Amino acid sequence: MSEAARSIPHFSYVEEVDITELQALRDHLNARAPQGAAPLTLLPFVVAALVRALRRYPQCNAHYDAAREMILRHGAVHVGIATQTGEGLKVPVVRNAGTLALRALGAEIARVTAAARDRSARREDLAGSTITVTSLGKLGGIASTPIINLPEVAIIGINRAVERPMAVSGAIQIRLMMNLSSSFDHRFVDGADAAGLIQALRELLEHPATIFLAE
Repeated sequence: MSEAARSIPHFSYVEEVDITELQALRDHLNARAPQGAAPLTLLPFVVAALVRALRRYPQCNAHYDAAREMILRHGAVHVGIATQTGEGLKVPVVRNAGTLALRALGAEIARVTAAARDRSARREDLAGSTITVTSLGKLGGIASTPIINLPEVAIIGINRAVERPMAVSGAIQIRLMMNLSSSFDHRFVDGADAAGLIQALRELLEHPATIFLAE
């Protein structure tokens, strides 16, 4: 983290997202979950939407190879999940996140983060991510400035979801709002691409059925 803070010209982009419909879908799926299935959190929905958004902005799913001075774009999306443990921050990896159905994605996130916390994670579980997602859940605050996980070029930060009065079609409604606070390496990701990725992610989360449409 210290090396990333020293060597990467970070810039952050914050956007608010209306996740009212996403929460309704999550509640619906959890109410109809198979017996014994773990309830879905918001995180697998965010990861699934991120995988889809990255297809349009592949330069954000990349590594900087400093030795060769090259930027390496990745076809597969291996998502690091920043996880607080008793030994500090670890980043276990959900590999090939784009190949997993929603419940399988949720189960794999739960598996790798639990393994990071109980020290059963394998070496390969803690390396090889191509982009990282960080969330503190209810402790997530209004906004944050996450530090990029070297050698990646982007990190997506999820802040706390809160109900707020919002203007919707000329009327005031109570909506569930959540901020995305993300950081990018300005050497390789310009402002337009960063904004484009986060706006694509916002649109998917605000219209959650589109996360699952075939392309």
